[in-house]
Amino acid sequence: MAGGSFAPAGVAKERAEQYQGKLTAYVIVACIVAAVGGSLFGYDIGISGGVTSMDGFLHKFFKTVYKQKMLAHENNYCKYDNQGLAAFTSSLYLAGLVASLVASPVTRNYGRRRSIICGGISFLVGATLNAAAANLAMLLLGRIMLGVGIGFGNQAIPLYLSEMAPTHLRGGLNMMFQLATTLGIFIANMVNYGTQKLEPWGWRLSLGLAIVPAIVMTVGGIFLPETPNSLIERGSKEEGRKLLERIRGTENVSAEFQDMLDASEFASAIKHPFRNILERRNRPQLVMAIFMPTFQILTGINSILFYAPVLFQSMGFGGNAALYSSALTGAVLVSSTLVSIAIVDKLGRRVLLISGGIIMIICQVIVAIILGVKLGENQELSKGFSVLVVAVICLFVVAFGWSWGPLGWTVPSEIFPLETRSAGQSVTVAVNLLFTFIIAQSFLALLCALKFGIFLFFAGWITVMTVFVYVFLPETKGIPIEEMILMWRKHWFWKRIVPEYPEVDSSISPRPNNSTV
Repeated sequence: MAGGSFAPAGVAKERAEQYQGKLTAYVIVACIVAAVGGSLFGYDIGISGGVTSMDGFLHKFFKTVYKQKMLAHENNYCKYDNQGLAAFTSSLYLAGLVASLVASPVTRNYGRRRSIICGGISFLVGATLNAAAANLAMLLLGRIMLGVGIGFGNQAIPLYLSEMAPTHLRGGLNMMFQLATTLGIFIANMVNYGTQKLEPWGWRLSLGLAIVPAIVMTVGGIFLPETPNSLIERGSKEEGRKLLERIRGTENVSAEFQDMLDASEFASAIKHPFRNILERRNRPQLVMAIFMPTFQILTGINSILFYAPVLFQSMGFGGNAALYSSALTGAVLVSSTLVSIAIVDKLGRRVLLISGGIIMIICQVIVAIILGVKLGENQELSKGFSVLVVAVICLFVVAFGWSWGPLGWTVPSEIFPLETRSAGQSVTVAVNLLFTFIIAQSFLALLCALKFGIFLFFAGWITVMTVFVYVFLPETKGIPIEEMILMWRKHWFWKRIVPEYPEVDSSISPRPNNSTV
């Protein structure tokens, strides 16, 4: 029937209580290998700030910034303000934004695994170009290839983890992506701490070591199994069921398999997922896919992680102390993410997001007050206040690590129905990278213009996002990924938006109705 017919979209019956299975070694190994892709994202975030504060790197590519840095009485907030230097960091994220949209049809039509492999190869090429860069053009080309790798990896890996994980542990396993990201940041900070002593070529080693996780991601992707959801969506139902039995450790997977079949049946009728995602029944998922990654970036975390060495030097720390302090924040981020993995499937997503938001607001305000009162344009913080600033920033990172860090990726990856899941994840990644690009490109200028007010700027946004979660985000803990559509129909606000039986688009072939009344 044409556009006036009604039918349930995807899964229309709750079977969660019938799901059986356990966490198998097969799933753990597959998820660990897949999550390595997150370390590439994290390594780049961590390595960029350290490299851009190294004299050898600045002298070769950004002589103007190098001269500013060498001035005896430079402005604390403005000495690194250079759009070319910001472009080095941010060009990767603009390339990743475009690549994430290209990755969507690849992930949907050819599987999650092939997108992971594409991401690994692109990152391998980019890391090689960066390490061997002889001029700025070569350096930026390498960054663009790294961006392509991140676009594909960030699009496919969270989906892969959400689909492989059993329902009751999906939050924790999905957070392995963020754990790998934080480990990448920490390792990058440690690498920078060592290579900054190897002037003038230490920056090449920092950038080139990204080859190691790129190789692991590429080779690992070749040996990874595809997800059962993707196999079923592409017509391999028997193979999908066998894999589902293998990863759940039982042959009793009928309920979960039926949910996948129902979702796949509806997904197969969707020819234009990006157009379909705009329909009313997908409105809450689309809102979350846009706002969750936007808010994640507007916490200000990337500004601290990108430019931690620069930021600490701007506060008057010496070069070695700055890199040491940023390495400390990286270690703290890893630890707090481990805490989140342990408790997310017990306490739920909302509790972690709201509590983390409140603590981050307090930390941003404290740092703003200290810098506003104690740090002038050409002064340095006393040792006591410097230690206090690092301690408060570490507390901020702890709160981010258990809340918006992992959950900014986890929530969007688990809420979309199968027919729009790949497109939805592309929207999430594209928005994340768009705002990452904007903040990366503008942060040094904002720091120069707003000075300590930059921290109040981010505190205001964290207040907004905390209220948003409290009002609009339902709890997704323990809900099967193919039954998320039923959750929106129970929420006090979204049930007004999502019809119980959505109207089928006239461009979609009707699904057969074999049920009897």
